[in-house]
Amino acid sequence: MTDVRQESLASLLGGRGGALDASLPPLAFVAGWLLFGHSIGAGAVVAVLSGVAIGVFRLVRGEKPRAVLLSLLLVVAAALVALYTGRVEDFFLIQLLSNVASALAWAGSIAVRWPFLGLVVGTLLGQKTRWRRDPALLRAYSVASWAWVGQYVLRVAIFTPLWLDAQVFWLATLRVALSWPLQIVCIVVSGWLLKRALPADHPGFRHPQTTDLRKADQAAGETGT
Repeated sequence: MTDVRQESLASLLGGRGGALDASLPPLAFVAGWLLFGHSIGAGAVVAVLSGVAIGVFRLVRGEKPRAVLLSLLLVVAAALVALYTGRVEDFFLIQLLSNVASALAWAGSIAVRWPFLGLVVGTLLGQKTRWRRDPALLRAYSVASWAWVGQYVLRVAIFTPLWLDAQVFWLATLRVALSWPLQIVCIVVSGWLLKRALPADHPGFRHPQTTDLRKADQAAGETGT
């Protein structure tokens, strides 16, 4: 039987392609901005063209059109914000705000006993919400979800002063450094936390030990997670 001790969350959640693709349009934006005399319009065009090229590549690879369209729309929205405000650093504003929202949402999911990590993994495994009826697994997902909160908080802490100081080059550079490398670290850390939080005799996150939901909530509450 495969359990959490042999199977990393990275095998289920991993894949750096999407995060890496998301970091390329910002680099293209800054490159276009620099190459065409600090023109925000030129940077926006280059970024959108980069997003389109990535979208076509991902479609050819068989990825879902909805996910590809969403990624492209985010690039277009970021470009429009920068064009509207006339501030080149505002190309990164949507990404900054999305990290703020993500940190709050993940922390809130833990507080209400519906940790997002459990929802994501449960959905991918076809378990729906059966994991919530397992007190140990509910607690473990709550503990492991804090790694994801930390990921978003770290980005906000780094990006906010750079955005306030209009450090466009560093915003683009660190967008890459804090995309898939940080996401991989987050997945590894959350997998380690999940493993540590589960009892030694638990069969792993693929095999929830279902029990009464109220008891699961009570058990999670007693742990303070």
